[in-house]
Amino acid sequence: MSTLARPRRRRLAGLYGRNTRSVLERGFKVIKNQNWVVMLSGFFEPVFYLLAMGLGLGGLVGTVPGPGGHPIPYTAYIAPALLAASAMNGAVYDSTWNVFFKLRFAKIYHAMLQTSLGPMDIALGEITMALFRGFLYAVGFMVVMLVMGLVTSAWAVLMIPVAVLIALGFASLGMAVTSFLKSFQQMDIVALTLLPMFLFSSTLFPISVFPTAIQWLVMALPLWHGIELMRDLAVGHLALATGWHALYFVVLSALGIWFTAVRLRALFLR
Repeated sequence: MSTLARPRRRRLAGLYGRNTRSVLERGFKVIKNQNWVVMLSGFFEPVFYLLAMGLGLGGLVGTVPGPGGHPIPYTAYIAPALLAASAMNGAVYDSTWNVFFKLRFAKIYHAMLQTSLGPMDIALGEITMALFRGFLYAVGFMVVMLVMGLVTSAWAVLMIPVAVLIALGFASLGMAVTSFLKSFQQMDIVALTLLPMFLFSSTLFPISVFPTAIQWLVMALPLWHGIELMRDLAVGHLALATGWHALYFVVLSALGIWFTAVRLRALFLR
């Protein structure tokens, strides 16, 4: 083995202990004993939005331009967007507040890294737990959409794995950002970021109502890509842009996981 390969393998060994399963086992035990009510409560927010905005305001709005410019009912317009937002919220809150407490107060990660676990094991384990929460929200909301007759295409079955992909992107990004935050006051940045992104990313109305400069800003946000991807699948309108939206989240997820592992190593393995 070359002298260059050895340091590389040693660095990888310190980063990844090949034992992500232990992090997951601990996470599911905590959910089983403590967090079921907290997790389920996050499911109802998008459902209430759908009932209030879709059924209430939808009767006044009528139809709006959907994917490909085809008119669709307002309820069918916001439902896929709320599914994407639900996956985002579940993943972000699990990868920010939950991680922040373990990182800054409970010092759980400090204890984990005294074992054979590496920063990559922790990053993958925590992000996977956030995906589990996003998956539960996606499945529950998809059932609501089916009951309300808002699923009109066979491609809609892909909305659940796509919701997991959206959750992966936001979870990896959320955990990376959380590694820099040191106080509860700084954690308010999370809510301050999520609420405007939810309101302006074409969740409840098309971004065409904005000036061109604002539209370009919105199109750079991850939630907009997730919403557009969900809407395409909901009505079966697959185009080149659909693939670009999916690729956006693949790249975001890869960068987020790598950066999170690097940050944890910098924090704990000095």
